[in-house]
Amino acid sequence: MLRFEPWKIALVAIVAAFGLLYALPNFLPRTLTEAVPGWLPSKQINLGLDLRGGSHLLAEVEVKAVVAKIMNTVEDDARAALRGARIGYTGLGNNGRQVTLTLREPADAAEAAKLLGAIDRDLVVERGEGATMTVSLSETAAEERTRNAIEQAIEVIRRRVDEMGTTEPTIQRQGEDRILIQVPGFDDPERLKEVIGRTASLDIRMVDEATPVEDALRGRVPPGSEILYEPDPRGSGQEMPIVVRKRVEVTGENLTLAQTTVDQFGRPAVAIRFDSVGARRFGKITTDNVGKSFAFVLDGKVVSAPVIREPIPGGNGQITGSFSVQEAETLALLLRAGALPAPLTYLEERTVGPSLGADSIAAGKIASVVGLALVVVYMILTYGLFGIASTVALVVNIALIVALLSVLQATLTLPGIAGIVLTIGMAVDANVLIFERIREEVRNGRTPFSAVDIGFQQALRTIIDANLTTLIAAVILYMFGSGPVRGFAVTLGIGIFTSVFTAVMVTRLLIVLWLQRTRPQVLPV
Repeated sequence: MLRFEPWKIALVAIVAAFGLLYALPNFLPRTLTEAVPGWLPSKQINLGLDLRGGSHLLAEVEVKAVVAKIMNTVEDDARAALRGARIGYTGLGNNGRQVTLTLREPADAAEAAKLLGAIDRDLVVERGEGATMTVSLSETAAEERTRNAIEQAIEVIRRRVDEMGTTEPTIQRQGEDRILIQVPGFDDPERLKEVIGRTASLDIRMVDEATPVEDALRGRVPPGSEILYEPDPRGSGQEMPIVVRKRVEVTGENLTLAQTTVDQFGRPAVAIRFDSVGARRFGKITTDNVGKSFAFVLDGKVVSAPVIREPIPGGNGQITGSFSVQEAETLALLLRAGALPAPLTYLEERTVGPSLGADSIAAGKIASVVGLALVVVYMILTYGLFGIASTVALVVNIALIVALLSVLQATLTLPGIAGIVLTIGMAVDANVLIFERIREEVRNGRTPFSAVDIGFQQALRTIIDANLTTLIAAVILYMFGSGPVRGFAVTLGIGIFTSVFTAVMVTRLLIVLWLQRTRPQVLPV
């Protein structure tokens, strides 16, 4: 135990140098770290919302809208399937949970059930009294699609926030249908809500030119069409009604590019490009409907409804309208990030100012310095020269924690600082066990070399057991906790590994080198 091979000494020196080198940028101004060469460490710890300031949102996903959207599609497909098979029906509609209809001829029930069931394998077709039929999602399918929708919403929100250039946002599920959104350093919460909250579901549909708008406003809207609104092309600021087909020809899911541009009149616009599937569909509808109008529908509102002048086979298009430059940039950002599967309702909104974060950082620094100073004074007064060795190991331990948090680009929160302060106290706990065991061996009459050797050997098992139980607690906190609790668990877990390393390797190396150099007759412990 008291013999250190050269490779072990080199390993401890390299690890300690790594910790000091990668921790150093955190104590330098950011302007200086950005100017250093790329091959030098320059990463700093990312500060969380409570330290840096920013926006905190708690949103609820309207999961009912997920099933309602599916039922709208099923209704359209059912209408097309029954008409194609020349099966008469009446009262086709849906209430957001199921599609209902009544067959004109009960004898067509079997064939109708077969056609309706073929629309989606997860549909359940039931026959009621007489010739009434209902179509709905199975309970398992509804739960699965709702769960997938929430996961998709989290991913879409993350892409949207990343597009804004922010770093280390916290976006995670909370409960069954809620999403926690924390964006440190973003000082415009209204724009954040605008970017995140908009559904940005882009659909391309045909305009129902056969139905006069006046008739539709009087309630005579044909099946398969609906009234939507578009901005007045004359720029009056009012919205004009327009009759649009419900059938979606191309969806935003087929988009591969969305970027700001200008139209032929120099006004802001958004250029879009579709993938191969979307380009084929887009080319077909523009080829089959030359001279007719089609509508770009975003979140249930018509952005623009241009006339198809000629076929567009390449899959490239342009969305024009009464946009400002920022509105065009926001629309392009939303389309690039993808569509939210359902609307969001904000349940909680909180903005943390940077001054509060600065106060938290200052308080955390004071707590860390005071805790470190008290521990150092106690160790030196109690164990003398051995206390100095443990102090050096403690400095290396803190440097390793800061370095690992920097390399991993972990987000440090106020509970994370609490974990570091706790680690400062725990870091010397292993040294206390070792030194007390060495004292006991000295009292039993052992020589200095033998006492140190036995002390490290016998205390090692206790150190591992004690830190292993704490590590298990940290893992459980990380697995089942969220947000700040996870931040505390991360710093605590990293601190456990570094404290064991510094106690078993760094402290022992310093004491062994001192023993081999001075060969004392009495241990100053």
